[in-house]
Amino acid sequence: MSALAALSAYLPQGPGWLPAWQLLVAVTATLNTIGNLTSVAASRKLYNNAPAFVNPLQSRTFAIWTLTSAVVRFYAAYNIQNKLIYDLALFTYLFAFFHFGSELMIFRTARPSAPNMSPVVVSTTSLVWMLTQYHFYVRS
Repeated sequence: MSALAALSAYLPQGPGWLPAWQLLVAVTATLNTIGNLTSVAASRKLYNNAPAFVNPLQSRTFAIWTLTSAVVRFYAAYNIQNKLIYDLALFTYLFAFFHFGSELMIFRTARPSAPNMSPVVVSTTSLVWMLTQYHFYVRS
């Protein structure tokens, strides 16, 4: 059995690419969690217009928020047709979009850069994708 075949057994088996996207975003969020638990550097890159506001407590709190989102997205990857889980995952992207958008445009703790635009792009892409494909995945 090849490594690829062994790995594919653990990948989401749902239709389309959205389940794989959910898994990719969840894995990325988990890695981001580790970075924010171990150092304030990752959080300071996100809130680059107010790095003095980022302290170890804020960074760890952000890490747990990110991990919570990752868990919901892991569940969505493997249960994409479950309405409740789909809706919860959709809300995680809405909250991320609101948070990062407001930090960029309202609170001004961030100025556009790759680290903080990435979650804006991912949340926007995911929201549009999930909203337009809602009835394909969720059959209520």
